[in-house]
Amino acid sequence: MTQKRSKRYTAVAKPIERGVEHAPAEAVKLVKAAANAKFDETVELHLRMGVDPKHADQVVRGAAVLPHGTGKTVRVVVFAQGERARDAKAAGADEVGAEDLAKRVEGGWLDFDVAIATPDLMGVVGRLGRTLGPRGLMPNPKSGTVTMDVTKAVRDAKAGRIEFRVDKTGVVHTIVGKSSFAEQALLENLAQVMDAVNRARPSGVKGTYIRAAFLASTEGPSVKLDLGETMALAGRATA
Repeated sequence: MTQKRSKRYTAVAKPIERGVEHAPAEAVKLVKAAANAKFDETVELHLRMGVDPKHADQVVRGAAVLPHGTGKTVRVVVFAQGERARDAKAAGADEVGAEDLAKRVEGGWLDFDVAIATPDLMGVVGRLGRTLGPRGLMPNPKSGTVTMDVTKAVRDAKAGRIEFRVDKTGVVHTIVGKSSFAEQALLENLAQVMDAVNRARPSGVKGTYIRAAFLASTEGPSVKLDLGETMALAGRATA
């Protein structure tokens, strides 16, 4: 059954030819032009991966710090105590605690976007797995959110750190900024994400790693990216 589209969507989608590949700069222009909702739409990147996420050695997972941020205020909580707790507060964490913070989460408080923990408190945080896991909030060493360097972790999260993970259909969904961002800012954020995805290539992937890439705004149509040019962006990512 064909999905019925609104008049607004049909109008903004008209300049975009379905299936035609676009260079990243051109794709960004098209996505920004199509983002005319009454709010600042998020610009999303969708990658169809050549992996089978049923196999542990083909799970794509990683993180990137976007040079121009995500365009939203990030609320960060840190599970730490002693000196690390003081470091987290100094770095700008919104809430810091240990057993007391865990009890708040167990009681239903989830007013945050990122959770960070020091390794010594993972015993406390571990029991929150059923609450934090399904929401993508569980601290994890692979994503850099279980660390003794809470200062860097908090600053990265506040600066625009994003995490990505392939879903069960083999697709990575992530963000590259807001439609209000300048075109160059979106391109530089996109370069950083592509670099991070390339670095996250699992050992079990033997063939084509990324099969297709699409850029879209929250309520706009998707624009297919020229994969070769998009992959080349990774080489221009900031250090």
